[in-house]
Amino acid sequence: MKDYIEERAIGIANYIVENNATVRQTAKEFGVSKSTVHKDVTERLSQINPVLAKEARKVLDINKSERHIRGGLATREKYLHHA
Repeated sequence: MKDYIEERAIGIANYIVENNATVRQTAKEFGVSKSTVHKDVTERLSQINPVLAKEARKVLDINKSERHIRGGLATREKYLHHA
């Protein structure tokens, strides 16, 4: 694996853990796609740093379980401002 990919994967995981960030926020911050963020954390990082991979995975799992709530709040906010 290329060095810059390993560095990016570690950087992405650290960003997710430190900021409790979503895949979307992380992708925007690093200028990569959501797919790349996901692949870096789930596949590449588990080979480089399994402990960090687990921590990042935990944050992403929590975000995934809460996303329907965030979506509902965003929709509510949208319609409150249009009324």
